[in-house]
Amino acid sequence: MRVLALDHLVLAVHDVARTCRIYERVLGMEPKQERPGKWSLHFGAHKISLQDAQAAPNIACDTVPGSGNFCLLTTTPIEEVVAHLEREGVAIVDGPGERAGATGTLLSVYFKDPDGNLVEISNYLP
Repeated sequence: MRVLALDHLVLAVHDVARTCRIYERVLGMEPKQERPGKWSLHFGAHKISLQDAQAAPNIACDTVPGSGNFCLLTTTPIEEVVAHLEREGVAIVDGPGERAGATGTLLSVYFKDPDGNLVEISNYLP
C-alpha cells in the first residue's frame, strides 16, 4: 500500500460557529454544513472537519480541543501574512522562521486559533 495524499483533517473545537467565523475571516476558508450539526472548512481541494467537543464522542474524534498542529501553504509573501494577521488582531506565537517542509525549506509564521490549535502559515523558499 502507498498513501496518495491527505484528504482532510479533523479538529475538536469548543465552539463550531466561532471557529468557522475565525477561519473564514482570517484565512478565507469557506464554512459548509455537510449535514445537521456537522461543519467543515473548505479551501482549495482540501477541508478541515470540525468536531464539537461537547457532542457525544465518536470514533472520528477522541482528541481534545487545542491538540491540533498543522501547516497551511500560501503564495502570499510571509511579510504580508504577518501584516494581515496583525490587522486581524491575531497574535503571532513564533516566526517568521525557516522550517523543514515535506518537499523543501519553508518560511513559516505560527498562531493559535481560539481553541489553542497551532496553525502554521508557510511559503516554500526557492
